[in-house]
Amino acid sequence: MDTGSIAWGLTATALVLFMTPGVAFFYGGLVKAKSVISMMMMSFGALGLISVLWILYGYNMSVAGSVTAFSGNPFSDFGLGAMAMGETGSTDLLGATYGATFAIITVALISGAVADRAKFGSWMIFAGIWATLVYFPVAAWVWGGGWIMNLGETLGLPGVIDYAGGTAVHINAGAAALALALVLGKRVGFQKGITKPHNVPLVLIGASILWFGWFGFNAGAEWLNGLANVGIIVVNTLGATAAAILGWMVVEKFKDGKATSVGAASGAVAGLVAITPSCANLEPGWALLLGAVAGAVCALAVELKFKLGFDDSLDVVGIHLVGGIIGTLYLGFFAIDTGLFTGGGLGQLTVQAIAAFSVLAYSFVVAYLLGLAIEKTIGFRIKNEDELAGIDTSVHGEDGYALERV
Repeated sequence: MDTGSIAWGLTATALVLFMTPGVAFFYGGLVKAKSVISMMMMSFGALGLISVLWILYGYNMSVAGSVTAFSGNPFSDFGLGAMAMGETGSTDLLGATYGATFAIITVALISGAVADRAKFGSWMIFAGIWATLVYFPVAAWVWGGGWIMNLGETLGLPGVIDYAGGTAVHINAGAAALALALVLGKRVGFQKGITKPHNVPLVLIGASILWFGWFGFNAGAEWLNGLANVGIIVVNTLGATAAAILGWMVVEKFKDGKATSVGAASGAVAGLVAITPSCANLEPGWALLLGAVAGAVCALAVELKFKLGFDDSLDVVGIHLVGGIIGTLYLGFFAIDTGLFTGGGLGQLTVQAIAAFSVLAYSFVVAYLLGLAIEKTIGFRIKNEDELAGIDTSVHGEDGYALERV
């Protein structure tokens, strides 16, 4: 591995790691002022816990082996000691660390669905078990030689395309978010307009960090491929995100009469989500269309929680689950050479749909059962009076904005 590729691998790893604090800022600005610490701590808690679990056994599980069809053997190199001592230990460990950043942010994304009402300790228990039972195995299925990676060959169809995590990250997290929202129930006084973002600049800072880091998220793995596809990945990541901002704002203007900065930030995230699986496999024009569609559809999808009656506090379902499905299925129509309208047949769409909805179903069921088990035993949701008084004080004993009169 040449030094330039290694340098990019290190840079991309840092970029993606920085995205989890970006999620903390984005989510933190969206909640009430008396919930901001709780919201941001859920991301930082995931950062600490999932990093440790990944080094101990998560990386081993994400590389599917012959031991089990479910995932790799978690004890094959417990703590990565053997990897560190190998001839290529330095670059192998860099690749493993890059993979850790994906696991961390996937778990952190889920937290937005239960803002204002989740116990921190219960969240940490959920995060560790869900990562073990869901994220690590699904990463093996998609990228580590597992059944999704081999689905096309098994069926005699084109292979599943998920370059950077439409299924493994966004559909996975979005399905788990829906499950937790159902388990924890609605916030006190849940209705449209129940809360407004307490700090819009913080939301925009978080979205900006996410867009910045997403170039490492999408193009980061190219350090292993000699940077062959980095150009198309970068331009698609820019274009789809920009188009999604416009798509969201147009819908918002027609629907509500005003285009908002929070809507623009949410549109950017929706575009980033949608382009994630397809960043290396679309011509730039089709990427622009994808972004516009994702922005518009997600702007409408975030309203579903009021019609269907589930309280997904920060629209993880409407943005990450819906955006992930759009981006994953879109490849079935417009993937270079294999899409239905770009030279292929129905095969690409078939395998994309199987992968997307299999991950959705698995993640939802496990997350629902796990969340329910935690709620029925130690409790997952805080008391209503603590929610009304402010979760930051009741759970963490801190105030986000401790301003004193001089």
